[in-house]
Amino acid sequence: MTPRRIAIAAPHTAAIESAEAAVAAGGNAIDAALAAAAALTVVYPHQCALGGDLIALLRRPSGEVTAVISAGAAPAAIDPARFAGLDRMPPQGPDTVTVPGVVAGWQALERLGASLPLSHGLTRAAELAESGYAVSPGLDRALQGRRDILLADEGMVGVFGDGAGGLKREGDAVTQPALAATLRRLAEDPEAMYRGEIAESISARLVALGGAMAASDFAEHRAEVIDPVELEHGGARWWVAPPPTQGVVLLGILPEALSADDPSDPALVEAARAALLTRTAQLGDPRGGAIDVPAMLDPRGRSAEGHLPRPGRAMGDTVAVVAADSDGTVVTLIQSVYQWFGSGILDPATGVVLHNRGSAFSTDPEHPAHVGPGLRPPHTLLPVIAESEDLLVGLGCQGGSAQPWILAQVASGVLDPARDPAEVLSRGRWVIGARDLGFESLTLLAEPGTDAAADAAEGLGLGTARRDSRFDEAGHVQVARLHRHTPRLLDAASDPRADGRAAVFTAQQ
Repeated sequence: MTPRRIAIAAPHTAAIESAEAAVAAGGNAIDAALAAAAALTVVYPHQCALGGDLIALLRRPSGEVTAVISAGAAPAAIDPARFAGLDRMPPQGPDTVTVPGVVAGWQALERLGASLPLSHGLTRAAELAESGYAVSPGLDRALQGRRDILLADEGMVGVFGDGAGGLKREGDAVTQPALAATLRRLAEDPEAMYRGEIAESISARLVALGGAMAASDFAEHRAEVIDPVELEHGGARWWVAPPPTQGVVLLGILPEALSADDPSDPALVEAARAALLTRTAQLGDPRGGAIDVPAMLDPRGRSAEGHLPRPGRAMGDTVAVVAADSDGTVVTLIQSVYQWFGSGILDPATGVVLHNRGSAFSTDPEHPAHVGPGLRPPHTLLPVIAESEDLLVGLGCQGGSAQPWILAQVASGVLDPARDPAEVLSRGRWVIGARDLGFESLTLLAEPGTDAAADAAEGLGLGTARRDSRFDEAGHVQVARLHRHTPRLLDAASDPRADGRAAVFTAQQ
């Protein structure tokens, strides 16, 4: 029997090593992705954690694509009136923590066809937390970028403090014994995240800090396993997750993305601007009222501007793990803490870093993304699967609210079977945003090689900022591909802006 092969890409080498161990133990692409995802909650705590959310897409060999949305809701006891006089939600702190969905998301993916128990990856992640790892360049940037917030939290200082009033730096060792114990407990019973001592510890910590979270809020959480949104364009079929995440925003600008010879094409810049304004006005949680999905699928000519994104800079918000199997399975998994180190809160008893997804709610009760009990905030996570005559592609990235424009700039390149995906990801990119990029007004931030996009932005009346090197805000894209007409040929690439790599492994039979 010819052995299967699995391609995977992730933003940290420890994740690839965990994926390799899963494949060596007989795991498939789902197992590889889950093992990598668990490792990332240890070594990339500024971008993802057990206290964050997960959105994923899975393509089975039959061709069926399924979405997993495990985005947590605001506490039942949250009082929207507390925020009614504010122009935005708090950027960090206990009021920004929604129920973490990542563990329930892992469970849902395991049930959809993993070969190994979830405990395999969780146990390896526990060992990594216990033995320790070195601070990577990306983690170092985040530690320094969030210095004041981290030093204000006893849990963060206990893990990332240098013992002299500062924070660890690149190359320093980090061990996380409390997180290791939590991961071992979850390996025994993943439901402990939502019922029992872990949920009770985290909710008690948030209440002590002035939040409204209760253990009962954790117990109410369920991952959704639902149909994705599908679109055929440019000779390919595309799948994204539906709201409250922003996948449909990417679909709305695919015509410009796939027709442009250069990702800096002015038409794509103009389409991205229209899509951003439309998303800002329309994206929210369908549980809280009607969401205008058709508007986001066709944003051209619309001028309505809503009240989001309003939070601070969303650098380091997520990690993407993508895996493709020679049997036709493709997994795109994205998990997050939102901004660097999320809420700035680490529960000392469990070692869990808590996200700040709630900072993306609107304080306007008429907005689709209004804050309220049991509602989910608008989500940036944007996993993608594409299928053409030649390729099956898993695609995802870190990049906050800019993920649609980041992925739009690489979409055409990764769909070309003759292009090296690593070369596609190394090209200069641009992003558009406001406060999410550190600007007070709508601005295009450009890497080298994207002057045409910056010129187009100026013509549209946008602010521009040109950088002389790559930057994290341009995203950490991961891609894995299966070449359909060349038996068992797979390739993958990891963004050079991150600390990861891509690999192709031979699966055990």
